[in-house]
Amino acid sequence: MSTLSDPVNLSAPRGSDAGLTPKQLADKYGLSVSGKRPSLPQYIRQLWARRSFIGAFATARLVAQYTTAKLGQLWQVLTPLLNCAVFYLVFGVIMKSRDGVPVYIAWLCIGVFVFQFSQSAIQAGTRSVSDNLGLIRALHFPRASLPIAFTVIQLQQLLISMVVLVAIVLANDIMPAMTWFLIIPALLLQSMFNTGLAMVMARIGAKTSDISQLMPFLLRTWMYVSGVMYSVSGYIQSWPTVWQTVYSWNPATVYMDLMRYAFMPDSFDPHKYPGGYDAQGHALPKALILPDHIWIMAGTWALVAFVLGFVFFWKAEEEYGRG
Repeated sequence: MSTLSDPVNLSAPRGSDAGLTPKQLADKYGLSVSGKRPSLPQYIRQLWARRSFIGAFATARLVAQYTTAKLGQLWQVLTPLLNCAVFYLVFGVIMKSRDGVPVYIAWLCIGVFVFQFSQSAIQAGTRSVSDNLGLIRALHFPRASLPIAFTVIQLQQLLISMVVLVAIVLANDIMPAMTWFLIIPALLLQSMFNTGLAMVMARIGAKTSDISQLMPFLLRTWMYVSGVMYSVSGYIQSWPTVWQTVYSWNPATVYMDLMRYAFMPDSFDPHKYPGGYDAQGHALPKALILPDHIWIMAGTWALVAFVLGFVFFWKAEEEYGRG
């Protein structure tokens, strides 16, 4: 029989818990290791539960992005417009890339706006974890919320600048058509693709901060080989068929072609733009070529990038913010 003077083992389980191992106690009361990675279905449910946080975080960051600039939110539109102006001067006027391309100004601006969406989402995703360590260490939430939120920011910026893009298209005598409804699924697929790549780069950027310095060069190279400023169809016609097929699967080219077709379908009509040369020897616009099964390409890239990127990011969930 114990007395009041006997020491009491406060760590020993009492009553019905007596004799249970620590693991059995944890299972009984639903306890888990702090910071343990949840299962994939649990992680998806947690993300869905934080959807309001993702939207609010994205909107707040978007509003705060240009608060120190005098022109403020106008830079969301001015930046792609200035890029279009520079590319038109260099590639359209000096290098004559506009020759043979139907409605070159609209064609160029669509490519610049669409590619910048992917470029900005991937760059922001690369820094989404490393630049928000304070938030990660202070609050518990699914870390995938960050690269997803930064992709939402870039989508919001694109939607705002779409107003100007539509004005440019209309100013080039391109009238609205039924194909304009294809803009919605095209943007949805590109957003999925961008989110997947953003999550891949977020994990890599969290481990190797130097990658954020390398990304601008890699993305710029990708831009130059993707036909943002010039039509690539004339350059690859002499390639072996297998390499033409491989090149046609370039995701940047796929999403730009989809948006260009949605906005300006007549540019893909060989009867309206047969090509050739006029009496003065100037190249006449030649119809653009839309790859066969391009929607399958776009859907495949979106699904593969999103699923693999999500799983790749989730695999290191418990490591973000440590060290």
